Amino acid sequence: MNTIKGPALFLAQFAGDASPFNSWTSITAWAAECGYRGVQVPSWDARLFDLEKAAASKDYCDTFKGEAAENGIEVTELSTHLQGQLVAVHPAYDTAFDGFAAPAVRGNPAARQDWAVDQVKKALTASRNLGLTAHATFSGALAWPYVYPWPQRPAGLVEEAFDELARRWLPILNHAEDCGVDVCYEIHPGEDLHDGISYEMFLDRVKGHARANMLYDPSHYVLQHLDYLDHIDIYHDRIRMFHVKDAELNPTGRQGVYGGFQSWVNRAGRFRSLGDGQVDFGGIFSKLTQYGFDGWAVVEWECCLKHPEDGAREGADFVNAHIIRVTEKAFDDFAGAGTDRAANRRMLGLGD
Repeated sequence: MNTIKGPALFLAQFAGDASPFNSWTSITAWAAECGYRGVQVPSWDARLFDLEKAAASKDYCDTFKGEAAENGIEVTELSTHLQGQLVAVHPAYDTAFDGFAAPAVRGNPAARQDWAVDQVKKALTASRNLGLTAHATFSGALAWPYVYPWPQRPAGLVEEAFDELARRWLPILNHAEDCGVDVCYEIHPGEDLHDGISYEMFLDRVKGHARANMLYDPSHYVLQHLDYLDHIDIYHDRIRMFHVKDAELNPTGRQGVYGGFQSWVNRAGRFRSLGDGQVDFGGIFSKLTQYGFDGWAVVEWECCLKHPEDGAREGADFVNAHIIRVTEKAFDDFAGAGTDRAANRRMLGLGD
């Protein structure tokens, strides 16, 4: 077993144009003041990180890590959630997702896809330069508009979508292997990899690629009414990253999982700050510790009610309270009889 590392904070929801959220030095100092030991970095945010330089220069990466270390902060992982989304975009979402891309490729789906693939590969190279072993991303989606089978899906539609998704990701996964970095797909509604079965469908098509792993975030399973503790039992060998995020699902006679097109505040399923939702984090930390998860517990703050800075400060304390320092001895060692093989055989009636 291993003691989970943490607490860490995903910076995507906090980066901004005002101090202390507008520079790498000031935001890591702020994170440390909140009680964090590490941060997960959104690779697309130029206010904090230069992806091009990080992919090309280990010196840049050493300086980047060193500035964080001066504030008592480690870099835990890089994220390409936005770029990964653009590896596969159904035409229905072209306009909605176009803003994630560089201006030069907007309005051109083929160029945008090429740009996204290049971005994810560069982030994997940068991860290697930073000495990281795991990378967070989204899978993108081609089949998602057809998640509910009405009208009836034509035979082969979903299979074709997953075949294409695997074709697009396989060169990225091979590059990840060359870099020694795990690609950790956040299993998330809106992505084709949104639950265990869809992840397995993809994994089959990439031939069980060793670098095609999972980012475990229980909040997305609460909102799907999926058993998030059993999920750890099933997929613990593939869980290489962990977002600590809370949620609640309170169905009524008027709405349930789909939310009736309501705002986040008015949905039955809502993201909440840590401790304000329904997730059994005691069970999650216990299972991940039991299975030897040795990564970081990364707070991803999202809440429809609470102020983000309050959520961040409370989140560090929450994670600290849930990390289990693993034992180095059995609790009943005091009663050990100190027997040997001969004694064991006598106890079994087998003689010497």
